[in-house]
Amino acid sequence: MNINFKDKNVLVTGAAGGIGSEIVKSMHSLGASIIISGSNEKKLANFSNQFSSPLLYYPADLSKYDDIEQLVNNTLDKFNNKLDILINNAGITKDNLMLRMKDSDWSDVINLNLNSTFYLTKLFLRYMIKNRYGRIINISSVVGSSGNLGQANYSASKAGIEGMSKSIALEVASRNVTINCVAPGFIETEMTKDILAKNEESLKNKIPMGRVGFPDEVASLVSFLASDEAGYITGQTIHINGGLYL
Repeated sequence: MNINFKDKNVLVTGAAGGIGSEIVKSMHSLGASIIISGSNEKKLANFSNQFSSPLLYYPADLSKYDDIEQLVNNTLDKFNNKLDILINNAGITKDNLMLRMKDSDWSDVINLNLNSTFYLTKLFLRYMIKNRYGRIINISSVVGSSGNLGQANYSASKAGIEGMSKSIALEVASRNVTINCVAPGFIETEMTKDILAKNEESLKNKIPMGRVGFPDEVASLVSFLASDEAGYITGQTIHINGGLYL
């Protein structure tokens, strides 16, 4: 198998985070032209400058529709209305037991994780349909299927992404546009650092492979699903969790 993203234009959201940055590195190494986005301009700039030719970046607060629309317009303008691959990776957590969860904690997580994925997909999809080519990879989570204590909002947002992706995949399959989800388990990133620090041994005991995953392992799966070699795969949620959830 020889995956090659030469002449492919890619947008990655949440690009400066643990999983996002590895996705960018993986796809860049395979020849993709990449725009990166995130909420922290300083982190984006620092990450962009790690490459021999700095990547173009657009800061955006994806909880705001105006920012989403501007990101889409900037990306389409730069890529001459041809975005081949969209990686919806941005996400937040605001964990708490349901009875203690603030209304804002619920709405903020649903808005950024689920709603932004919907709007970005909708706004780019018409161009992918017109170009008769597209790969959309939505980063979900094992808890979208298994649930998790204190994560009713996060679990709901990820389960929503998976159901939405299946529905849209059916609508656009005939136009050579595929939509899939990648659902990581416990991956060693900044977002999971506190959880792992407090519960690493007990978590490892629950994972048949006896270890947490690494961002580059997720990135390899994303790159495959975004490739031409995965052109007959759509509407799927691929779990990558060391056997934690089967």
